[in-house]
Amino acid sequence: MSNINLYDFIDDIQDFPKKGILFRDISPLLEDRDAFKLLISKMIQEIKNYKIDIIAGIDSRGFLFSSLLAHQLNIGSIMIRKPNKLPGNIIEKKYELEYGSSTLSVQKKRNLNKKNLLIIDDLLATGGTLKCAEELISEVGGKVVLTIVAIELNSLKGRRKIQSDVFSVLSYD
Repeated sequence: MSNINLYDFIDDIQDFPKKGILFRDISPLLEDRDAFKLLISKMIQEIKNYKIDIIAGIDSRGFLFSSLLAHQLNIGSIMIRKPNKLPGNIIEKKYELEYGSSTLSVQKKRNLNKKNLLIIDDLLATGGTLKCAEELISEVGGKVVLTIVAIELNSLKGRRKIQSDVFSVLSYD
């Protein structure tokens, strides 16, 4: 497994989701069991440097990692969702994307008060989604101490918007 180059398992999709965007697709990485194991192993190595109480996965590709990591680390997991996906009393926050805007939400009754959280997603681009997620967690009393992404697009400088430590397994200029 040590001779696997994870970059070989990322597909570049031109003009998706709209013209002018180069989409980095993690599907081949998820499909290959050894590449996926290596990705998860790198994430766990980084997480072990922190005291994390709960992992927050961002809708939807963050979910691919959050519950798996939470299970392996024997901690809980919560969902940060897109509009109209969570029942009950929620907090919503609008944010800007590189190609539009969206909204994220979290349930108010999740027990996050004074807990250390890890936010996880597949991609860090302009940072709007992750910044919004950090703000939501803060509003319900949690503290984001670490953000992990599978891929970071360095040229978009999204890391600058994130308050927590950021770890990216793969990065592109």
